[in-house]
Amino acid sequence: MEPAPHRSPAGRPGFPRRRRRALAAGLLGTAAALALYVCLPEPPGAPRPAAGGRAGEVTVLLWWEPFGRPERVADCRRRYNVSGCRLSADRSRYGQARAVLFHHRDLARHGAERLPRGQPARPPGQLWVWMNFESPSNSPGLGSLAGLFNWTMSYRRDSDVFVPYGYLYAPPAPRPFVLPRKTRLVAWVISNWNEEHARVRYYHQLKEHLAIDIYGARGLALAQGGVVETVSAYKFYLAFENSQHTDYITEKLWRNAFAASAVPVVLGPRRANYERFIPADSFIHVDDFPSPQLLATYLKFLDKNKPSYRKYFAWRKKYDVHVTSFWDEHFCRACEAVRAAGNHVKTVQNLAGWFES
Repeated sequence: MEPAPHRSPAGRPGFPRRRRRALAAGLLGTAAALALYVCLPEPPGAPRPAAGGRAGEVTVLLWWEPFGRPERVADCRRRYNVSGCRLSADRSRYGQARAVLFHHRDLARHGAERLPRGQPARPPGQLWVWMNFESPSNSPGLGSLAGLFNWTMSYRRDSDVFVPYGYLYAPPAPRPFVLPRKTRLVAWVISNWNEEHARVRYYHQLKEHLAIDIYGARGLALAQGGVVETVSAYKFYLAFENSQHTDYITEKLWRNAFAASAVPVVLGPRRANYERFIPADSFIHVDDFPSPQLLATYLKFLDKNKPSYRKYFAWRKKYDVHVTSFWDEHFCRACEAVRAAGNHVKTVQNLAGWFES
């Protein structure tokens, strides 16, 4: 779906009928996806359990702890209601492991020759799971990994184990939403400043027409409470991704904007891609506007028009925000998917072709 052409702020006190229909469709799609993800008898995209499934405990081995930092092993039952899982980084358990997780950034650093080829032959039915939560632009060496892995685990919805950076869910009892007091207009938190990135180029154009408070390496220090505490005082947050790829929607949206109750102004995949995960009127996409100047004009309009601004929080009547916890939640979800898979094994023949698509 292509973005709707921009209308002048004076002509957009609310949402046109087509946008309302898009919102309804977005809510239905989000609800359906979340019903699959939150209930989690199986993650979306995971193989269905074989008849009679595996009822006992399974071992999931981390071949490399992400970025070389030791992680405390999560209590999957207590934190996520996932039972029958034993997570381990002890390579001596390789022969017992039902699945082995390989974090791509560490695989790229150590090289494919450090994969467990020197171990005893891969046990029958063992799953090798490629795990990556960076975008293709930040994932070197994909072309050399064809035919090595059985499953994929990433933020992409068509992964075998789908773990997004966050999601919306319907709480058992809706809670009243109270919008924090807003005293500032636009914030942006950025640590990786690269003049070649689309987000930095767009910022340079936008700041010519709008005051933007920058936090991080190039700007102000965050408040003592961190990102959420700081951004909660702002009406808008620039949820600009470092690269633009399918389903690559990170904590910049889920935590920095939604958890802080700021309206996200997004630069990432197309609007239609965002609407697969969140309501159409919960965010503002830079592609909705022919120029950064017109986006700035619209944000200034919303700043002065409280009813129109508050419409961007209508979804809060039905949904709450979950920000995924790195890395324990990922490991527990992977283990649950493994338990549900039974003896089904496949091979990912063209990892690069899929992930870069």
